[in-house]
Amino acid sequence: MSVNPPGVRTTTPYSCPELSLDIERVLGVSARQAVTAEFRFSQQSPLTVSVEFVVAGGPRVRWRIGRDLLRQGMYSMSGLGDVQMWPSDLEGRSTARLQLSSGDMAALFELPTESLAQWLERTYELVPAGKELDAFDWSFTTADLVQSRPGAARSD
Repeated sequence: MSVNPPGVRTTTPYSCPELSLDIERVLGVSARQAVTAEFRFSQQSPLTVSVEFVVAGGPRVRWRIGRDLLRQGMYSMSGLGDVQMWPSDLEGRSTARLQLSSGDMAALFELPTESLAQWLERTYELVPAGKELDAFDWSFTTADLVQSRPGAARSD
């Protein structure tokens, strides 16, 4: 018996979960395109979720989206600029709209929220909100920044 919600698969008992969702790209009022969205989470980069959009016979496109943006976007307007998400109700189903923009290009997707919400909750069990940077080595990073600063004295 699997402990994962429907649509969530793991490659090993110790790996972070993956979620594969069948979503739709909204092309117009009544025009839609079937797309698969593959969501991945890494504890090494806990602030973001990697989403790969796959169209049958087409290219694969990967975006990194803020984990908090996805979570909030299921319940209220979330995001600014290139990535925005907001809840919608499509024929009585709980869905959300995800808009991605880059330059003069934009894509609007409709995705079911139930499996996404369950999957995101699993990522927050792995790395709780507010704890994303606890494992970050600040002394190493700040030392590297100070040494890389233009005009900084170096001891060689």
